Parts: sequence; structure tokens; C-alpha cells
Amino acid sequence: MLNFSHLLTDVLSINATADAIEFEGRWYRWGQLSNTVSQVREALDQIAVPADGRVGIFLRNRPSPLAAVLATIAGDRCVVSLNPLFPDDKLRADILALKLPVVIAGAEDLARPGLLDALHEAGTAVVQLDGILEGASLLLGFEHPDAEKTIATAPGVIIEMLTSGTTGVPKRVALQRTAFEKSFGGALSYESGRKEGEAPRLRSDVTSILANPITHIGGLWGALSCMVAGRKACLLERFTVPAWHDAIVRHRPKVAAAVPASLRMILDADIPREDLSSLVALRTGTAPLDPAVTAEFWERYGIPVLQNYGATEFSGSVAGWTLSDFRKFHDAKTGSVGRFQPGVKGRVVDAETGGELPSGQEGILEMKAGQFGIGDDWLRTTDRAIIDTDGFLFILGRSDNAIIRGGFKVHPDDVVSAIEKHPSIREAVVVGIPDRRLGQVPVAALMLRSGEVAPSDEELKAFLKEKLLPYQVPAEFRYVVDVPRTPSMKPALPQVREIFLETSAPSAT
Repeated sequence: MLNFSHLLTDVLSINATADAIEFEGRWYRWGQLSNTVSQVREALDQIAVPADGRVGIFLRNRPSPLAAVLATIAGDRCVVSLNPLFPDDKLRADILALKLPVVIAGAEDLARPGLLDALHEAGTAVVQLDGILEGASLLLGFEHPDAEKTIATAPGVIIEMLTSGTTGVPKRVALQRTAFEKSFGGALSYESGRKEGEAPRLRSDVTSILANPITHIGGLWGALSCMVAGRKACLLERFTVPAWHDAIVRHRPKVAAAVPASLRMILDADIPREDLSSLVALRTGTAPLDPAVTAEFWERYGIPVLQNYGATEFSGSVAGWTLSDFRKFHDAKTGSVGRFQPGVKGRVVDAETGGELPSGQEGILEMKAGQFGIGDDWLRTTDRAIIDTDGFLFILGRSDNAIIRGGFKVHPDDVVSAIEKHPSIREAVVVGIPDRRLGQVPVAALMLRSGEVAPSDEELKAFLKEKLLPYQVPAEFRYVVDVPRTPSMKPALPQVREIFLETSAPSAT
């Protein structure tokens, strides 16, 4: 089985002078990365953080926080993800609640209002990251954790990972080291020219574009995969179409990744075909993908979009498309998230009885895999799904965020799918809000395609009534430039709901 600690240590020591990470137009070498990793490990050793010791890290898409992650994992310790995008008061509350023995952060985050006071109150030691891969050291006055106030270890856990908070308050999921490594090893089968268990080496001819936020499991997974494989990385602090476009043109990667919301933005930018000609595939995940996006990339650029399916709770991805499957099945299996990875079994069951359903029937997805850390038990998800006779998985939406409108169940994903068939609508987000008469009603925040004019409510409702049942049609539409989003660029549903709650929606008739 893959061992992160050994692989990371070996890769970092191969060639100190080779380029490792490009950030803001400058290349940083493997030796610089390795030196910062070593200094972080030395600081953690100084305060006697044990194996499985909990280490909070402010996860920014910058080289030094990535080095802190590598140092923590390579030292068999537990990364506890801290989100620098949290508001100051929420961040302080998070620090106090976590009871961390040590936190690693850059000067920018440590200077935030009240943060050092919160760390002092929590009894937390601090390792400060200096500049960009310029080293790390214990912060004066914060050299010793208070053992009586902190929770020192998380036995067997590699990451306490924040979920995206798409449907509610973000929570942390404890990912078991053995489960995470099994999941990571299984994913190797999706990368051309790379095998589980191969000796570490540097791949100087390949540059990965790391644009997804490492605060999310998908972004962190991609960064770790890049480092373990010895690939060079172009690290973007945040995704923008111009920065991503520039990175693709300069580095000419064969494969790149972008979340579904980013893929829509890339299509909307109408990038010249020749600028993306190096790409043989795009990988995506974290959120539902409109099949029309896949079709448009294929028709306009000849680039397959390979979707995967996973979640923080699954220790990463559990299913996905391979390039060979796309070439053979992409027309016949439109809308599928691919097939299960090696070692993952799936079935669909009746929501009420739990009985297994035949291929092709809709039900609730259950899975079984060593990476879940629950033995031979089935893990029930909240996803409505179909598994066809060829083993392709279709995710139809979530069962736990249904809107109950006067006794009728409305699945937001079904409504979103119908709205986004309108030629003027680029993206829709549907949530439920309270209604005095019906209990709840669906409402929709809408984003237009570039250059399109918003249809009237009457026109849009007439369009939707041809595709939906009357109770599924939203009671209200709001046109917005964008919606609040999580770090992984998923719509943040609680905040979207607040947009409509600022003024009460009319009662549906």
C-alpha cells in the first residue's frame, strides 16, 4: 500500500536544484521546498509534537503552506485544516473550539485582529512561515502548547478536513491515514504512465496547473498527487480565467483540472482553440456537472472532460471517467460520473426498505471500500443514483436537501437541470425558503450567459412548465452576477438562501 511519509521524503531528496513550484511568475526549487519542510518538522520536533499530533495549518494556495502540509504528513502527524477565508470572528471561534497544540501560519494570517489573543487563550503554540519558502520557526512567546487546554493527538488520522459547507455549516471530517492512502493508491489507476508502488522520480517534462483551493479535499488531493509524483507545479493562489489561460499557454500541460463553475467561466471566455491545444483532457469534480458543458468542450475544443465523484467523507474520489472510457462511451453515457475505482463497490437501494435495486433503477447510493475505514459494511450516502448494466454511475441529486412544497417533494437538482436548458441561463442555484401557506417553496438565483438578455419571469415559467411539474417551478427568480461560493466554488446554499430571505418571497399559488 502507498505510504505518504516515505514517498514524500524520497521525492524531496531527489534533486535539490530542479524546479518544483512556479508561483506568481517565479520558479522555486525542490531544495527550497525541502528546506522549508525540514524547518517546519524541526519546529514541531522542538515542541515535541508526537506521531498523530494535531497540527493546524492555514491552507492558502501558496508554496509555504503547501510545504507545511508536506512536513506534517511526512512526519506522520495530522493536518487540521484552517480556512483563511473565514471572517475574523468565525476564525477566532474556530481556533478556540479546536484546542490545537500548534498552528502553522504566515505573517499575514497571524496579523489578523484578535488571532494571537485567541491562540494564546487556546494554549496553542505557533510556527510562523517566513516569506515564500524562506523557512519557518517558532513564534516568540508561543513556543510551548498548554497540555491542559489542548487536544494533542488524533490517533490514526491524517487530516481533519473541513467540508465545503455547501448545504449547511462546514464541519470537519477525520480522514484515517490508512483509508486515505488506500483511496489515493486506487486513484493512481486514472493517471497515464503512473503505477502504484513505483520508485519516486521527478518528471521535469510535466507541469501541473494547481488552481483548485487546497482548503478543499479536491484541491489538496491534486497538490499531494503532484508532489508525490515528482511533477512540477504552477500554483495559482486563486482561480481566474486569465491566470488559468496564461498558465495553460505557457506550460502546455496535457491534463488540467477545473471545478464545474470554472469550466463554465472558461467556455464563456471563448478562449482560442489553439491556446488549449496541448490538453488531451480536463478533470473536474466537487459539484454536479452539466452534460452540456462536457459536450461543448468536446465540440469546440476536442477536449474530453473527465468527471469524478467523491467527497471529503469518502477520503477523496471513488468513481470517475478514464480517457479510454470517454472515447468509447461518452455519447452513450451522457451525464454519468464514470465507473467505480478499483476496490470500490457500489449498489443502489430502496430508500425505505434498504433492499438492493436492479441495474437501471433509481435509489439511494451505497458503497463499500477499504478506504472508508468501516470494514465490510456498506456506507449509505445521501445521493440519488442509478448504476447501469455497464457499471456507469449516474448521480441524480441529493435526497437530503429536498424542498417539501405543500406536501410535494422538490429536488433542487432536477429544477436546476431544467432551468439550465434555457439558452440564456449559464447557471442556476435553487434553494427552499419558508412559505406561510405551503411550508417551503423553491426559489432560483440565475446567472446569464455572456451577452444574453434575461428572460422575463413569465417567459421562464412558461419554458419550465414544459419540463417540470407545476409544483417544481420556482416561486421567485433573482438574476445575479454570481452567488456566494465555498472555497471549492460550489454555491454556498445557506448564503444563497439569505439573498431571498432579505425580502420575503410571495406565497405561491
